[in-house]
Amino acid sequence: MSNPRRVAFDVLYKIETDKSYSSIAVNTALKENSLNRLDSSFASVIIYGVLESKLTLDYIIRQYSSVRLKKIEAKTLMLLRIGVYQLLYMDKVPESAAVNETVKIAKNLKLFKSSGFINGILRSITRDKEKCNLENILVNCGKDKEMAEIKYLSVKYSVPEEIISTWLTSYGKETVKDMLSCLKGRPPLYARVNTLKTTEDELIAKLSEEGISAEKTTLKNVISISNTGSVEENNSFKKGEFYIQDLSSNIAISTLLPKEGEVVYDVCSSPGGKSFTSSILMNNKGRINAFDLYEHKIKLINSTSKRLGIDIIDANVKDASTSTEENTADVVICDVPCSGLGIIRRKPEIKYKEDLLDNSLKEIQYKILTSSAKLVKKGGRLMYSTCTLNPEENNKIVEKFLSEHKSFFGEKIILPENIKRTVEEKEYECSLFPQSNNTDGFYFAILKRGD
Repeated sequence: MSNPRRVAFDVLYKIETDKSYSSIAVNTALKENSLNRLDSSFASVIIYGVLESKLTLDYIIRQYSSVRLKKIEAKTLMLLRIGVYQLLYMDKVPESAAVNETVKIAKNLKLFKSSGFINGILRSITRDKEKCNLENILVNCGKDKEMAEIKYLSVKYSVPEEIISTWLTSYGKETVKDMLSCLKGRPPLYARVNTLKTTEDELIAKLSEEGISAEKTTLKNVISISNTGSVEENNSFKKGEFYIQDLSSNIAISTLLPKEGEVVYDVCSSPGGKSFTSSILMNNKGRINAFDLYEHKIKLINSTSKRLGIDIIDANVKDASTSTEENTADVVICDVPCSGLGIIRRKPEIKYKEDLLDNSLKEIQYKILTSSAKLVKKGGRLMYSTCTLNPEENNKIVEKFLSEHKSFFGEKIILPENIKRTVEEKEYECSLFPQSNNTDGFYFAILKRGD
């Protein structure tokens, strides 16, 4: 049987060097190495823990290393992160095991010179009762209190300073601190009940019989599930009685509320969740045109539609930024490519991308929005959405659009019961924060074309 620490190292190194997505890399590795449930859990804790805390771990390593971080060989640095993470965050792991097992992996990787270096740093940390006090950051940054706080929050929560600065400017200190405190740990997994085939209560009962914990949430027909194992192997999943979709997307579509008989366009549809939820809310009556750039994603939408028993979705390959149709849709869903700042709980590696706040995204987003607007009939509605928390990609895009398209106006949003706003915004837009509704970070605005 594979060593779970070695599996964790292999996955983390692959994510670091190949820029792989954590969710795909973890699932593939756990299957290939045939780890039991306990070892799979142990490896996953290390993988996601190191990803979530990389900046914190690197800061601590710097305090104990005589070698500059950039000069430390890549595999050695990754092993140090794994060892330090166990020492500081995994209370049930004996310190001796955290040190010895990390050194053992270094030797197995033939990093013989590095093994002594790793051993020295890890043992120095075990002897330090304070385990590196982060409060020293505030002291060492001198008189610039603002920069000191940004640095401190960046290291404490392992979020790059540029993102911290953007959030503080956009949302204020208290909102940002509350959000940062929610970003560690695995986020809840939500499932949408397919009411074309079952009910919320029936599905919860079936899942419970199979050992899956399932609970109702603040939104009707959306449940939180845990202890799932491989979701794809679940009987109710195979029968099409549910699909995975975050609460945030469900809130947005439930607020938009497409109706029976309407013509809906979902212009950036993959993986199809918003089209599926729209179909269910429409009782599978009407027409949904779903588009994406890639053929394999269209095949995924079609196969899921078949599993769910939905037959009103027509999925095709199409570039959302070059629409030629006009005045054909009652509802247009425009969920554009974005920086993904709202989903870093699910994919923590995203926050370390160097071009995460690249301004060129705004041009693509606005082009897709203006192209999609042509599809809307008079009296029809358009929802613009992203899975990011950045006003440059959200509020300001919509503000610009409304200033340049006088035939459109913002439609007042009435959120589902028990869904909370976090920040003040225009009545036609809403940013969802993890600390308020336990959702991914998400933004949506609903715009209407005048008669």
